[in-house]
Amino acid sequence: MEEIGATVIAVYMRCLHDVLKRANMCSMVGFIDPATVSASSGTIADKSRLLAARLQKTDGEQIFLMPYNPGRNWILLIVRAKRETVYFLDPLPGNHVVDEEAKNIVNSAIKIYNSHIARPGRKAVIWKTLSGTPKQPSNVECGYYVMRFIKDIIMDPSLGFEKKVRRNYLHTFYVVFCIINDGHVKLPSLNRYSTSVMKNIVVCD
Repeated sequence: MEEIGATVIAVYMRCLHDVLKRANMCSMVGFIDPATVSASSGTIADKSRLLAARLQKTDGEQIFLMPYNPGRNWILLIVRAKRETVYFLDPLPGNHVVDEEAKNIVNSAIKIYNSHIARPGRKAVIWKTLSGTPKQPSNVECGYYVMRFIKDIIMDPSLGFEKKVRRNYLHTFYVVFCIINDGHVKLPSLNRYSTSVMKNIVVCD
């Protein structure tokens, strides 16, 4: 299995955007292009302005799914601008804290958003680590996990991701991974928990 980059994740999110359109959920969920915000994408100020511009185009009720790579590891941030709350999902095993650059980018973007809607805002953005996040078995699957997190979130019209992850609801669905090879999906070593779910990891409908 090979590591995947921002382009693969962005294409996958574009595919899932079509799923949102068919489900009339575009007003509920938005995507942030990882190429515009990850560690090698310019200054913190530039990335904050790009993110803020995206937030300003909505009424604030949307959640925004923001894949982020601080350096050789994909994580997922879920930004709720109107609530000034950000959720952090990291598939890497161990207890990890949010990358400081990612926090600065999002905190500044929400501050710009608050100014745009003429709201004083909180003293500090609320950051929540979702501790029940399924963990990858080695050091190359993070991008696949983040794509799967995104799909699981949007496939639930109630957007109840916080409760599901907190009670480890999704763990059995992350036992194995698809290997993307020449546009085909191979399913190695599937067990009885994962067969029906993992077939769809790179499928849009």
